[in-house]
Amino acid sequence: MKRVPTPELLDTDAGTPAEIAGSLADLRRVNGWFGGVTTTQTLVERIARTTGRSDLSLLEVAAGSSEVPERVRARLSRRNINLRITLLDRAHSHLRNSENAVVADALALPFTDGSFDLVSSCLFAHHLSPDDLRQFAKEALRTCRIAVIINDLIRHPIHLALIYAGYPLYSSRLTRHDAPASVRQAYTPDEMKDILTQAGSAQIELKRHYLFRMGAIAWKGKLDLLSSEAR
Repeated sequence: MKRVPTPELLDTDAGTPAEIAGSLADLRRVNGWFGGVTTTQTLVERIARTTGRSDLSLLEVAAGSSEVPERVRARLSRRNINLRITLLDRAHSHLRNSENAVVADALALPFTDGSFDLVSSCLFAHHLSPDDLRQFAKEALRTCRIAVIINDLIRHPIHLALIYAGYPLYSSRLTRHDAPASVRQAYTPDEMKDILTQAGSAQIELKRHYLFRMGAIAWKGKLDLLSSEAR
């Protein structure tokens, strides 16, 4: 299935306030029901175990309403892992929670090298062209101390068929346009791994999660060194 870049309506702030609210509600349901929150939680827990860290700072890029990192933080707190979150988005109007929030370009992160333990994104990578995704990964690797987390969709014909089958569940016409567009322009695991390698990741872990979710960890350093440091 060839990748087909397609502008998404929610990205352009198209639609009435009610349509936008409906689309955001659809997105929250997708992340809650179909593995979005769980995927990021699994990736952070993997990093915490590997590094032996129970306190981690995280920059969430294209954070929007920040629902995913906030829900992950709540879950991890019950496992004695403290996640300190900073949010970043391209527009202040997108940020529901303005505390510890920054408005900036994801391709030119306004932070010094190694400012955060982790840099994370959820359902952002597929919006970027291969060149822009590579640039984002470079910036994220520069800004992190430990790893970059990417939680995104997998492009696959069966995934696209499931999206169309789910039309009755969508409450907004924006979702009915954007959901199939997202799958068509998403990356395959092999494509993602190649791009993260080109961006300079020392080591990459990439796994398929529930219902065509991709979870990638782009480590800044070699895993054997991180594990030895943890010991």
